Amino acid sequence: MTRDGLKVGFIGLGIMGAPMALNLLKAGHALFVASRGKIPAVFAEAGATVCTNATEVARRADIVITMVPDTPHVEDVLFGENGVARGLKDSEPGADGRVGKLVIDMSSISPMATKAFAGKINALGCDYLDAPVSGGEVGAKAASLTIMVGGPQAAFDRAQPLFSAMGKNITLVGGNGDGQTTKVANQIIVALNIEAVAEALLFASKAGADPAKVRQALMGGFAASRILEVHGERMVKRTFNPGFRIELHQKDLNLALQGARELGLSLPHTASAAQLMQSCAAHGMAGLDHSALCRSLELMANHEIAATPG
Repeated sequence: MTRDGLKVGFIGLGIMGAPMALNLLKAGHALFVASRGKIPAVFAEAGATVCTNATEVARRADIVITMVPDTPHVEDVLFGENGVARGLKDSEPGADGRVGKLVIDMSSISPMATKAFAGKINALGCDYLDAPVSGGEVGAKAASLTIMVGGPQAAFDRAQPLFSAMGKNITLVGGNGDGQTTKVANQIIVALNIEAVAEALLFASKAGADPAKVRQALMGGFAASRILEVHGERMVKRTFNPGFRIELHQKDLNLALQGARELGLSLPHTASAAQLMQSCAAHGMAGLDHSALCRSLELMANHEIAATPG
């Protein structure tokens, strides 16, 4: 038991999950961890309890957080053979007959699937929040993530100490699924901004201007943005190590386009950004940072924004 009385499970210790979980440890919460990959030694060294699978995490923790790549991974972690649901079923109910535990999915997945997952967890006597994040690896390490939450107010209030240890801009958007809907909207905006910055810097470079100085000038005007600041610099300096991989942003844009079909919407520029990312993936760049979307435009132009150092 911790100073806050919270026992927290964390499943998924990848690029984002590992620093998020470490921030929970730093905040003084007891942590029970599991992951498909190798669990970094720092967790055991810092006092976390390493569990054999998601079922054990759910048995031992009062609040279980999942942070995995895609919808099928969340489904497997929650409802697979050694999943969270099995651990919830094994937990003792309280006086009200409910298990009373809380499951928080912080992955970026399908809003419709999220609603179905929430219903299944609710049927086990537990609450569910979908709480996807924005801010990338930098935000995860700095505990400055934007967290978009869907679910009941009481569950949100219960999770606030955990969200505050991992992020800064924390908003309860609405019911289950609304957090994921907000994240899809976020990813549309980010993708289109990356595309806009890439096109602008490519135009400037091809015209003979110094793209680094063009970017510097634009940062002082109405075109200034976080994308121009961070990803524009990546395009100029050719630093495409992830951050946030193209293949993951592809997944998010596919969720947007799938949702648009279901809603009868046309999202033409979202579709074009998705196709540019598909071009990158076809050229072996799916594992690069999503700022490398510029590479697909460069290939079409037969011109690079800037020369690769060295």
